Amino acid sequence: MQRRHFLQSSIAAAVAASLPTSQALAAALASMSEVAGDVNAMTGGGAQVMLERAAVKELSDRLQGRLLLPGFDGYEAARRVLNPGIDKHPALIVQPTGAADITQAVTFAAERNLLVAVKCGGHSYGGKSTCEGGMQIDLSTFRGARVDPFSKTAYITGGSLLAALDHEAMNFGLVTTAGTVSHTGVGGLTLGGGFGRLARRFGLALDNVKAVDVVTADGKLRHASATENPDLYWGVRGGGGNFGVVTNFEFGLHEMQRQVIGGDVVFPLAQLRDVLGMYAEYTQAAPDDLYLDFVVTSKLGTTEGVCVVHACYSGPEGEAEKVLAPIYKAGKPLDDGIKAVDYTAIQRSWDNTDPRNTSEYLKSGFVNAMPDQLVSTIAQNFKAFNERGTTIFFQHSGGAIGRVPADATAFAHRKSIANMFAVVEWPMDEAPESHVAYIRDHWKQFEPFTDGWYTNEVSDQAAGAVNKNYQGNYERLVKLKNQYDPTNLFRLNANIRPTV
Repeated sequence: MQRRHFLQSSIAAAVAASLPTSQALAAALASMSEVAGDVNAMTGGGAQVMLERAAVKELSDRLQGRLLLPGFDGYEAARRVLNPGIDKHPALIVQPTGAADITQAVTFAAERNLLVAVKCGGHSYGGKSTCEGGMQIDLSTFRGARVDPFSKTAYITGGSLLAALDHEAMNFGLVTTAGTVSHTGVGGLTLGGGFGRLARRFGLALDNVKAVDVVTADGKLRHASATENPDLYWGVRGGGGNFGVVTNFEFGLHEMQRQVIGGDVVFPLAQLRDVLGMYAEYTQAAPDDLYLDFVVTSKLGTTEGVCVVHACYSGPEGEAEKVLAPIYKAGKPLDDGIKAVDYTAIQRSWDNTDPRNTSEYLKSGFVNAMPDQLVSTIAQNFKAFNERGTTIFFQHSGGAIGRVPADATAFAHRKSIANMFAVVEWPMDEAPESHVAYIRDHWKQFEPFTDGWYTNEVSDQAAGAVNKNYQGNYERLVKLKNQYDPTNLFRLNANIRPTV
């Protein structure tokens, strides 16, 4: 590899010396984009496989988008995901510009049984949107959003981010549930569930999906809706990426005013018991148009911490003071950030809360109730450390989410009132083992209060745990997996293993 790189660099330099600057740059980039030889890769089963240069070159020629190999311009940025602690190197990366490119990539991977990862926004904590030695399909080059205000429908391409959905829909006074961080990928969020600031009012993101177009493991592009391929339509709404790559979503939209009331109220750590107690009681009785999150956190490098209640109220403005009053009765705030705000602005307000220069690992679980024992357990055991950051937070569910039958979509966790997370953060240059062991041990205190976990946060769950987590929907999902992905090409997810 060093000799090849030296020869490529020498040729590029020689060409550059004889060309004008712009031509020299183009020539240099071209030299970094040639398939120079066979490519070592990994199958889904973990075996090594050699991809012949001619086959890789043919794939590249068939794409309108780009094929990136290690060393190519753009490869390093493409392989990375949001969690900096994930450091994997795909053998090849396809950056499609449309469904045809995705079909070519899936067909190539299926014929060779390659390990496949699909990246949209790259938010997977466990790094499921990248892989070591396989093919990454990076959808960042396949983005677009269009809204039909007459039918109240949004048409969103598979690689789009939530910000585009919010921006285009709100232009017409329309919305749908779209997460809490605007640079999240629409596909990753929606296929597993899709919580958000409006989910209690309008249901999960997947509850608002009218139809999808999906490239399944056989390389075919299928349309799925309530009337066309209804089994696949049922399965993709909660089954994650188990059945293929979604190239287009159709979302039903709802009318809503542009201005909401929301923001963060910060309390001292000493008031943790009282503030969490308020949250536990009020979240179960809150109106559907109120969304509340609770966070207790201590940042890396400090032994101090704070509690935060995050609110988004989308109901009548005149009722906001009454609806939000319980928050202020819980304690004496250090800071009150709740105010009238543009909905798209509050959707961007948490965009910098994800890791940038540190590694993270999390455990999560749905809670169907928040008894005083859980509140006390958290209040008594939360600790701040200099050597690691620790966070426990709750994401509000219930409301409209819980009024959908558990078998209406593949997402089964309809009775939860919140999703509970425990997160640990540590310096990137440190080994992860002690920090991961700490949060796993810490989580054991809370796990008895949980009932399953959010598949979008899957990291290292065993197959048996995954099966149990789909609850009464698991057997139907296995049948769909057998039909649409019998070789388990799409396995980097909360994996449903085929039985054929």
